[in-house]
Amino acid sequence: QVQLVESGGGLVQAGGSLRLSCAASGRSFSSYSMAWFRQAPGKEREFVASMLATGISTYYTDSVKGRFTISSDDAKNTVYLQMNSLKPEDTAVYYCARGGYRSIQGSYAYWGQGTHVTVSS
Repeated sequence: QVQLVESGGGLVQAGGSLRLSCAASGRSFSSYSMAWFRQAPGKEREFVASMLATGISTYYTDSVKGRFTISSDDAKNTVYLQMNSLKPEDTAVYYCARGGYRSIQGSYAYWGQGTHVTVSS
């Protein structure tokens, strides 16, 4: 059974950086696409970034382009989300997901439990 465990969340001031990690059990990331989503308080969960199974193509929602980077370490079965120049509006619970297509939430079969990110102004 696939398990995804996120870590790295916390409290950071605006302009700061955090790196989220998502460790997966089972097969390596090279076989599956991976994505990050987030859900802010009182809002629906939204797409943040994804990486195709080939590792060649990455996709980002417009609000994080140039600030966030998705990457993976197949040897560690881990995907990362490097978040720079953080803004208060980035405050949310961040979830990693596996096996879907780009920003389509319903296409992802496996989800982590989430990690909280709070950006103070």
